[in-house]
Amino acid sequence: MHLPRLAISLIGIAAFGSAQELDFQAAARAIVRLPPSAFPVLPQAVRRELQRRGCTIPQEAFSKHPNNVISGQFAKPGQKDWAVLCSKNGASSILVFWNGSASNPAELAQGDDINYLQGEGGDRICYSRGISAAGSDFILEHYRAYGGPQPPALDHQGIDDAFIEKASVVQYFSAGRWLQLTGED
Repeated sequence: MHLPRLAISLIGIAAFGSAQELDFQAAARAIVRLPPSAFPVLPQAVRRELQRRGCTIPQEAFSKHPNNVISGQFAKPGQKDWAVLCSKNGASSILVFWNGSASNPAELAQGDDINYLQGEGGDRICYSRGISAAGSDFILEHYRAYGGPQPPALDHQGIDDAFIEKASVVQYFSAGRWLQLTGED
């Protein structure tokens, strides 16, 4: 039986794609995820709520310190809020705990953890999602450089949700809803 070259090429691509997929599946299972108890800076009620929800905090591979737990003024000036990347069942979302309260956190930007894996040279695959506080200078600088939705009047911080070394989106709370503003490109 003689297969056309295109069919042979497609079979080779499919086989290579399957082998590559297995590597990313293994890397997704190997993502370092810390328990909420590893973050003593979190208010105790927030740590308990994260544990109750079954959250672990995935660690981006570029930092040598525990990460993906941040505080900032995400609702209004002068209010200390907490944002945590909560991973459950292979997917993460950002939970925002208003004023450090464990009641009714906002949940946004859910995504499969495997979608935040990238090659880091050789055969190494690493997790690359990270959150950080974004001030008005950061937000305006990136809007001016790359365009996108015009930011509202900025009087507090946003959350930069990054696929590190690729791109990011700034989650900004305004007028009772979350806006997605331009981040890194």
